[in-house]
Formats: sequence, structure tokens, C-alpha cells
Amino acid sequence: MLDFLLTGDALMALITLTFLEIILGIDNIVFISIAANKLPKNQRSKATNIGLLLAMVQRIILLFFVSFLVGLKQPFYHLETSWLTVSVSWQALILFAGGMFLIYKSTSEIRDKVETPTHDRDTVKNKRINSLSQAIVQIIIIDFIFSIDSILTAVGMTNGLHPNHNYTLVLMIIAVMISIAIMIGFANPIRKFIDVHPSIQMLGLAFLILIGFMLITEAAHLSETSLFGKTVGAIPKGYLYFAIAFSLFVEFLNYRITKKTQNPKD
Repeated sequence: MLDFLLTGDALMALITLTFLEIILGIDNIVFISIAANKLPKNQRSKATNIGLLLAMVQRIILLFFVSFLVGLKQPFYHLETSWLTVSVSWQALILFAGGMFLIYKSTSEIRDKVETPTHDRDTVKNKRINSLSQAIVQIIIIDFIFSIDSILTAVGMTNGLHPNHNYTLVLMIIAVMISIAIMIGFANPIRKFIDVHPSIQMLGLAFLILIGFMLITEAAHLSETSLFGKTVGAIPKGYLYFAIAFSLFVEFLNYRITKKTQNPKD
């Protein structure tokens, strides 16, 4: 187990996944803060911390459930025509559905942030909260909605890293625990940084589109899909890591240029 966690692929997956979990969790933090701010001041921090801890527990439970389904590799249905051949398994089905969901969710989020950036926040603000228990229930519901894309991202980033599925499950749980711990300790600084640099969150959503496409191609590869005699190959994870690292490097350069422009004396 330890040998796997210390490999280059596992460490790169852990770092990338933790980063994405934090970026994707920003909206979650904002909505949790909105719900908590409806309570008396002495209960707000308690509601926020409980909400984030419950988010961690909820995501770990979902990880076990999704990982179990992804582990079902035996095909249960075969389709063979003159132009298409597919061997459908629960693993391929979950990956395909997850990829489609990530693409839909990320494009919808990008559209909403461009056209109506405060719609979701206004919806949460308009809901009444009279007690700590009501706030926690609302936080759990909010987090469940945001947990789905988080879990699918984790599965997409770690699937196929090791033949033993339990190893990748441990890696995903570690990434979730680290990201939640960072959000509990640095929720406000992270939120303020994203507010000043909204393009970082846009990058995170764009990465989801890449991961969603990768999940779809991986599902086709695992189901031994053949289209007009051409099989679908798996996309190496290294391509995804390079795309994410390169995009972040360009964003860092843009940040430096903007800072130099605003402060020419520096």
C-alpha cells in the first residue's frame, strides 16, 4: 500500500485531485457560509465546521458506493452489429454516465456563472433557517449536490492507477480528507482569493470537461467498444496532468502580468 502511495503517479494524482477538490469546493464553502450566517454569531463557526465535517463523511460514503460499482468489471450485456461492438459492464456504465454528468454539470456551471452568477446564492439566501439543526440539514443537502461531481472527478483521476481497487480508494479518501482539512483551516482566505481571481474556478470547471471526456473514452475502452472496426484506446493520465499543469502555469503568468501592470513600481 505505502509503496503505491509513494509512486510518482499516485503522488501526482493526489496533488492534482486535492487541488481540484478545493477549487470545486469553493461554491460549497460559499453556500455553507450563507446558510451559517443566518444563525446567531455564536453558532456560525460551529455550523460551518460541522457542515464541512459532514461533507467529508458524506463524500467518503459515496466513494465507497461508487468504487464498489466501478469494481464490477464483468460484462452483463453484449451488443454486436455490423458497425458497433460493445461489452457493457457496470464499471463502463458508471464511468460513461459519470463522464456525461461532468460535462453537463461543468458546462451548465460555466453558463450560469457567465449569465446569472448570483442565482444559486440568492436561492440559498431566500431559504429560511431558524435553528442550528435546520442549518445543518440544509448544508447536508447542498453538499450532496456538490459531492457528486467531486466523487466522479476522484474516480476519473484515479481509475486504473493500480490493479487493486482498494489502493485507489484509499488515495481518493486521503485526497478528500486533505481538501476538507484545508477548507476548514483556510476557508475564508481561499474564498477571497477565488473572488479576486474567478478564472481559477473557471479553470477548475474546464478541467471537469477534460475529465468527463476522459471518463467517456475510458468507458469505451473498458467495454472493448469497436466503431466501424476501430477500437477506442485509453487516454494516458499524464496527458491530463500536463494539460492541468500547463493551464495553471499560463494562469500564473497572467496573474504576474496583471500584478505588474497594476503596480508598475514593483
